[in-house]
Amino acid sequence: MQFTRKTLSRAKRAITCGPFTLKALRIMRVSSIDLTDISGDRGYQNAYTHSPVAELKAEKYLLWLIQVGVLRREVDGQGLTDSFRLTPLGRQLLDLWQTTQTLPKASMATRLKNLFSRAFTLSFYFQ
Repeated sequence: MQFTRKTLSRAKRAITCGPFTLKALRIMRVSSIDLTDISGDRGYQNAYTHSPVAELKAEKYLLWLIQVGVLRREVDGQGLTDSFRLTPLGRQLLDLWQTTQTLPKASMATRLKNLFSRAFTLSFYFQ
């Protein structure tokens, strides 16, 4: 699949500014990870996050990654689940980091740009 430079840039920024590790993304490439496994102390113990992340905060960031096209929610016979895995866009970005052990550190400017993107995008839902 071909993605625009803008789409790739926004998705890369969202990933590098997030609380999740490269290990979590690599696992989501081949199987889904449940919200309860990626949040709280369990997420930290599984090395899916750099520090414990509250479930609500983890879910909000996972939803942001869905919105930018990096993740998708798993579906079972009863509908949506609390499990997530990578989309083709997410897999393409993961290929950029296949030879590294960690995600690149986001600069302060990158973090601010991601914050403004999230705030601007989410503001449309509350109007």
